[in-house]
Amino acid sequence: MADLVARFREIFGRGGAVRVVRGPGRVNLIGEHTDYNGGFVMPMALEAAVRLAFVPHDEPTVALWSEQFAERAEFALGAELPAETPRWRRYPKAAAEDASSLSSWMNTPPHWLRYPMAVAEVLAEAGLPLRGFTAIVDGDVPVGSGLSSSAAYEVAAALALLVAAKPDLPAGPARVAAEAHGLTTERLALLCQSAEHRVGVRCGIMDQFISLHGRRGHAIVLDCRDLSYEAVPLPADRAKVVVIDSGVRRKLTTGAYNERRSQCEEGAGRLRKFDENIRQLRDVPVDLFEAHEEALPQVVRRRCRHVVTEDARVAESIEALGAGDLDRFGRLINASHNSLRDDYEVSGRELDLLVEIARSVEGVLGSRLTGAGFGGCTVSLVRPGAVEALREAVLARYPDETGLVPRLWVSEAADGAAIEV
Repeated sequence: MADLVARFREIFGRGGAVRVVRGPGRVNLIGEHTDYNGGFVMPMALEAAVRLAFVPHDEPTVALWSEQFAERAEFALGAELPAETPRWRRYPKAAAEDASSLSSWMNTPPHWLRYPMAVAEVLAEAGLPLRGFTAIVDGDVPVGSGLSSSAAYEVAAALALLVAAKPDLPAGPARVAAEAHGLTTERLALLCQSAEHRVGVRCGIMDQFISLHGRRGHAIVLDCRDLSYEAVPLPADRAKVVVIDSGVRRKLTTGAYNERRSQCEEGAGRLRKFDENIRQLRDVPVDLFEAHEEALPQVVRRRCRHVVTEDARVAESIEALGAGDLDRFGRLINASHNSLRDDYEVSGRELDLLVEIARSVEGVLGSRLTGAGFGGCTVSLVRPGAVEALREAVLARYPDETGLVPRLWVSEAADGAAIEV
């Protein structure tokens, strides 16, 4: 954090008290592609996060330097601007300060700038007062890894905007900023979700919710329909959560994610004729699905089978963890991956290989892809004494068979988003 503040001074060279906010990434233990179907998920927040260091100012603009993309740009605030009005511009030089060094206002921003722009738009439309700021953004959540770097960025941007509007807010959890503006953190999560929809991904609520509501040492079981949740302790002394980045980057906005969401909506609509109370796949019991699955087109049937059985696996996982039965939880994690691979078809050669390697190591209780798929990471539940054996097995096989270098780390469940300074 101190390094980020120092980097802010280096880039912008301006005085004033620097505030720092944090939005964590997440790993989902089980419950994949259930969130936008109104179902249940079991994620945990990560220590890896996106941070913004910023100083508020009185101009109606947000100026950002992205460490990852080595680029500086700014955008205009205000929902009252017509949609066709150019809203952003780029600095040709990283440290340029005067407005004359800016390129002209343009319509199409770089992808990294679209997230905070969308957050600012939805906050303004919700009636929240906005004030400009100058910021540096950096993070250690790998982009395209399935660990929700976009949600972490949206949540951090939202906190920066809320704090900039009330610069005397103290350090503390995200609810400090939300409540100061008459919001709940649940409402703030929904606003950040809406921002991601504008960027182009019709995501469910899980990613933004866990980024705001994470609890150290716990996973969160979230009902994605009514946003009720409970914290479930993770016994770190008995099992570790190991995340492995496959090195395969993915782009959800290319259509496969949105296509599957549409297929689920089609399936729920077709099944509604057997039970008028079905609103989403979350409302379909396994026995009803099995009785009527032949009424669905083949591809839609497979998509729906995954979601319906995955919700059932989350419910069983809650029971397993409540009973301290980690072996049972591991088997459910394995079944989740098999379903994502075969029915939802969002895995791939590299993810399947990482899962295969993990399952071959004694002491690995379960392994599966995590996140939307199409690349990204796996998550494994591992006995503490088997972590190094897993690391060695992955490094011995995966680079030779894929030409990719995996990144592996043992993850602790972290607290949610916060005002750090």
